[in-house]
Amino acid sequence: MKENVQQILDHFHIEQFQHDLIHWFVKEQRDLPWRKEKDPYKIWVSEVMLQQTRVDTVIPYFYKFIEKFPTLDALAEAEEKEVLKAWEGLRYYSRIRNLHAAVKEVKEKYDGCVPASKEQFSSLKGVGPYTTGAVLSIAYDIPEPAVDGNVMRVLSRIFYITDDIAKGSTRKKFEQLVSCIIAHDNPSDFNQALMELGALICTPKSPSCFLCPVQRHCRAFAEGAEGKLPVKTKGKAPKHVSFRAIVGTGGRVRCSIF
Repeated sequence: MKENVQQILDHFHIEQFQHDLIHWFVKEQRDLPWRKEKDPYKIWVSEVMLQQTRVDTVIPYFYKFIEKFPTLDALAEAEEKEVLKAWEGLRYYSRIRNLHAAVKEVKEKYDGCVPASKEQFSSLKGVGPYTTGAVLSIAYDIPEPAVDGNVMRVLSRIFYITDDIAKGSTRKKFEQLVSCIIAHDNPSDFNQALMELGALICTPKSPSCFLCPVQRHCRAFAEGAEGKLPVKTKGKAPKHVSFRAIVGTGGRVRCSIF
């Protein structure tokens, strides 16, 4: 039987979990360029770059991009070909086209200031729930959940959740869960710590459980089941259908499926 969020949180020590997670992050976090300041524009750019791209790949591109477009206004005023050239090599060009369109809207509607409103920011082109949560929590310390694949993997193990993470309903459950356990006095470090934990410790294969700062809270580890999580169903393989065509008299074609 699938549990609701309140059942999942029964007997879970939220404050201690927050403390253990954030304390580890403050000491062990990687030195990444977008963490050096709270500029919402730069954090936004980094989050867009990090979609489907490794951190090590993003770092040099981030430096070059910010050097060329140091402010939101600079990016909004740039020609598309100039922006695409700066993005060259990162692939997934729809990401930068959406970001370029979104910063233009921010310049026109919000005087160049990235909105701190969830409703306003999430309505911008290309901005989904994860980007909304990441930017608002990291830049503005607003306790919004930022749930991506890394975070779902971490929490599926911490709480021993066997729901299929490929389903939208499961993502919503994780978002509700993070909303309940996020540190309201430090949502920036909390969300980044969950992401960092998934990147460095709670990895997809062979997680480093004995180095994990929240091991004592992990229900999957207690059951020796961390390697079985998260549960993710694969899409159905395409069905191959063979045809045989027979040309009859009069040029008619008859097809048979086998």
